[in-house]
Amino acid sequence: MTAFDYQPRTRIVFGPGKIYSFGELAGELGARRALVVSDPGIVAAGHTQRALDALAKANIAAHVFSDFHENPTTDDIDRGVKLAKRHDPELLIGLGGGRSMDCAKGINFLYTNGGRMQDYWGVGKALRPMLPMIAIPTTAGTGSEAQSFALISDAETHIKMACGDKKAACRIALLDPTLTVTQPRRVTALTGIDAIAHALETYVTKPRNPISLAFSREAWRLLADNFTRVLDHPSDLEARGAMQLGACFAGLAIENSMLGAAHALANPLTAEYGIVHGQAIGLMLPHVIRFNGEHFPNWYHELSDSLHGINGFPSFERGPDGLARYVAALIHHAELPQKLSDCGVDRKKLPQLAAQAAQQWTGSFNPREVKAEELLSLYEGAF
Repeated sequence: MTAFDYQPRTRIVFGPGKIYSFGELAGELGARRALVVSDPGIVAAGHTQRALDALAKANIAAHVFSDFHENPTTDDIDRGVKLAKRHDPELLIGLGGGRSMDCAKGINFLYTNGGRMQDYWGVGKALRPMLPMIAIPTTAGTGSEAQSFALISDAETHIKMACGDKKAACRIALLDPTLTVTQPRRVTALTGIDAIAHALETYVTKPRNPISLAFSREAWRLLADNFTRVLDHPSDLEARGAMQLGACFAGLAIENSMLGAAHALANPLTAEYGIVHGQAIGLMLPHVIRFNGEHFPNWYHELSDSLHGINGFPSFERGPDGLARYVAALIHHAELPQKLSDCGVDRKKLPQLAAQAAQQWTGSFNPREVKAEELLSLYEGAF
């Protein structure tokens, strides 16, 4: 029997057009001043202005912070905190992809608790209450809206820091699939692969439990059946909604069982070579599935059993190898590179990357033990 401690902290509001209820939802939290954290692409797409208009109708004054990188850094958070101190918000809103939500959480840590972002690397290090936050994802990827962690890169070392605290969990996650239709195909592909990895990794981690497995299974079902649909038919709102909900459920699974070796391997690729997170995940995930499957084949059999008849890929065999081949087929369909050598990685630096991957927190939750030697072998397999 597996013990667990599950406490839902985030209200999930889902459906097409739910963005129009945003002002009302924000008003329910009693705030009259808000800081909207939204990346430049979302601002350009007009989604940020829609949010600002909704806040204005609810008599909530709002300011926008959009000066941050694709992988938010400690410097980005410091700039956001300066703006927050200037306007004294009572509510934070993360509008956009994972970077917008992570950046908003990072600002929340420092604005309410002070210090440096490095002070919160780990779990449960915030001593004071934090501002309420609403997350409005415009991608179907990170599931950050359902997590109490912010991933922030150290501006000097480029190390990704997972800063988690239950007080950082969003009060409300507003999921409106109409906001994801404007995504470029490449963004849809990269965020979708990340969400798929979340569903697959959370299903096999050491802390897996009945709650996390329920979310992992449903996330996998939704994502596996709709990933190619949204790539081939980007205006398919039903498929968009399934992807967005699948990503959110995978985020809830992460909150309850963490991640594994694929993410440990991906982070050094992003830090050292600037490879986008979803691409880095896609490079490594099939290899990790096969590696873990040598010791835990039954779990991967359970996942692969659900593939029969799905979306044009009915012929793959059961088990880890079949599942790995299926994931590789999805990555191929998305027209993403599948070898490290195609992404400018220097083979001579693989031992250095493996040493960095061995320091990643997520690797400690992998079901099969991974040290630098095993991680190097996985990099070599992907080269």
